[in-house]
Amino acid sequence: MRWSYCALALFGSALLAFGLYNVHSLSGVTEGGILGLTLLLEYWFHISPAVSGFIMNTLCYILGWKMLGNLFIAYSVIASTGFSVAYKICEQFDPLWPWLAETPLLAAVIGAIFVGVSVGICVRIGGAPGGDDAVAMSISKIAHMDIQWAYLACDLIVLVMALSYIPLSRIAYSLLTVLLSGKIIGVMQKMPLPRFARAE
Repeated sequence: MRWSYCALALFGSALLAFGLYNVHSLSGVTEGGILGLTLLLEYWFHISPAVSGFIMNTLCYILGWKMLGNLFIAYSVIASTGFSVAYKICEQFDPLWPWLAETPLLAAVIGAIFVGVSVGICVRIGGAPGGDDAVAMSISKIAHMDIQWAYLACDLIVLVMALSYIPLSRIAYSLLTVLLSGKIIGVMQKMPLPRFARAE
């Protein structure tokens, strides 16, 4: 394990928490992946996201561990812990841009940038801040495909199911978010690491 990677995992997860709290939580734009699936299960079957999210994320991390190894789990634990701590800190303050609730298109774009860059940092060093990131990384390795297409496939399945209770207009914003964030993650994954992270 490299301390520089740990630092990047913490930075990426903190940036993700900041973006989700200040953008996604206000915009009402739903997500694909595990988060979207927990909301779907809550709506139709009244299963708390606290329960379904824990179970699904655990299963996803087990899959990631089997496919990607021990270092993946180590960096993912750091990233997911960092996300939880950072989100708790963000909750102590009022959202910075409350007016984003009235501009879902802008929120979708800004939210995608935050998610794409932050998750991209974590994926680049081999960790996953969330269970759906672990799944996308595993699918990318198994199918030998670029990671943005793995993200898109997982998100589209959930978004199509979400049409059962969310208006099409709102899903359109969500689709824009997942398309942009997935593309950014794919670009970030191929970028060279900062000099301090390349040092042995």
